[in-house]
Parts: sequence; C-alpha cells; structure tokens
Amino acid sequence: MTPLSRLFIILTILFTLGLAGPAGADPLRVVASFSVLGDLVHQVGGGHVSVTTLVGPNGDAHVFEPSPTNAKAVQAAGLVVTNGLGLEGWMARLFQATGYTGPVVTATDGVPPRTGFTEADHDHGDHAHGGVDPHAWQNVANVKLYVANIAAGLVLADPAHAADYRAAAAAYTATLDGLDREVRAAFASVPPAERKVITSHDAFGYYGDAYGLTLLAPEGLNTDAEPSARAVAGLIGQIRKEGIKAIFIENMSDPRLIQRIARESGARVGGQLFSDALSPPDGPAATYLDMVRHNTKLITEALGARS
Repeated sequence: MTPLSRLFIILTILFTLGLAGPAGADPLRVVASFSVLGDLVHQVGGGHVSVTTLVGPNGDAHVFEPSPTNAKAVQAAGLVVTNGLGLEGWMARLFQATGYTGPVVTATDGVPPRTGFTEADHDHGDHAHGGVDPHAWQNVANVKLYVANIAAGLVLADPAHAADYRAAAAAYTATLDGLDREVRAAFASVPPAERKVITSHDAFGYYGDAYGLTLLAPEGLNTDAEPSARAVAGLIGQIRKEGIKAIFIENMSDPRLIQRIARESGARVGGQLFSDALSPPDGPAATYLDMVRHNTKLITEALGARS
C-alpha cells in the first residue's frame, strides 16, 4: 500500500468521525507547498491570513511525502498556493486524497521556464519535472510574478481585504526591485569569466541566468537520485582544469558528496547555500529576502568580490 493510499484511508476515517471541519473564514486559511511560498504568502497576506506550510524549513519538496496532518490542513484551506513547473509531483494525489476543490494559485504562472532538460538530469518517477526547471524563485525578477499571482489568489478568496493585499504586494514588489539591484551590484566586481560555482544539485540555474554565473552540479534538477561515478569524476576534472574556486553544500541536501568532491578536487567548500527551502526562524535565511542576501554574500565572497 502506498503512503497516499494509507493517507486516503485515514482521511476517510477522520471525515466519518467529523474531525476534519470546513475552512474558517477569518483569517483566511492558506496552505503553501513549501517554505519560500509560505513566506511570500505571509508578506502579502499579513494578519488577514493563517499560513500552513507543507514542506517546512530545511525540507526537500522533491522527496516529500504528505502526512495526515498535512492532508487535514489542505482539506480545511480556503486557498492553496503551489510553485508549479513540476516541483510538487505529489500535490495532485494529495488533492485527490483530500477531496480539495477550492482555489489554487500556481505561483509560477507567467514565468518563462528554463527547459530542455533530459533524463540525464536525474528526474524520474513522481518527482519528474518534464524537462522543466522548477526553481524559478532563484531569480528575484520571477518572484515579482509569484507575488502578483499570490495577491490575485488572495483577492479572489478573500475580496473583503483586497485593498490590503494589493497594497502589500506593491510594497513587497518594490522591495524585490531593490534586492535585485543589490545582487547585481554585489557581482559587479567579479569578472564574468570567474563566475563559476559548484552546488549540490542544479537549483540555481535561474539565479545564474539572471546574474551571469556558470553553475555546475553533481546532481540534476532533482535530489531524488544519485549521480553516476562517471559524472562525479568528470565534474572533479572540470573543477581542476578550470580552477573553480566556489563549491557549496545546500541546506536540504546530504553534504557528503560535495565534501568528497572538494577533497578530491582540492576546492574549498565555501559554506551552505539555501536553495529549495528557507532556514528555521533563528537561521540566516528565515525569509526569502534573507535567503537571497545570504546566498549572494557567500557566493561573491568565495569568488573574491571586492567590497
């Protein structure tokens, strides 16, 4: 029996006992699929929303398995916010198991996706992305579209507070414009030819495209597969040949592979980046803004940026 089959049975029992009640109206109950979206919903919704995040801080949405608690949150929601682009391969079955038919925001609507990836990128099974890179939040400009989509969903689900949602979205969008300028300024003193970075998995492609970095990773777009020995050896050889200085672990990935690559290539691990999840509240990347600033600081320092 699959985990979601067991989940469906548990939910049936809960509904029979009357333990899964309808969504409350005030504040609006919003379920976000993972922590970055949870923060964005908080930024736009403010005190008018109560946000439940399914994949929490330091969690990995690629390999996530919903629990009965997650299912109850979805069943009680007045709005669900997902990333889309194939990130949440488990979400459709979760909707089916819970019977959720309410409004859904796909935060990446309107985002130009990175495409053309193949099985060599390690996507497979329920976690396959269909040749599309789902990590669009790594480009700050894309997150302005995320915010617009979230605001539209909140207005639809809770029109009584439409003016507040629109005002908060406009203010946060202005903050994102400032953040984008910060990142570009941070890379200004790094020669383009030296902007080469190794990360645990290929989660920073949108960031690299936006800010002029070449990014390499032993794993592909998905964390739910092991890279081949040949791929790892090739990457080590490339690091040595090109003198790549910046190699990083990620908060939601097993660090052992990157540590091995660092040992065998002679590169130095420059620290921990936050890719698919925020940090806990007391960490360095508790919000989306903090995450981008933290990652940019580590990367530019490792590349020898001059302040």
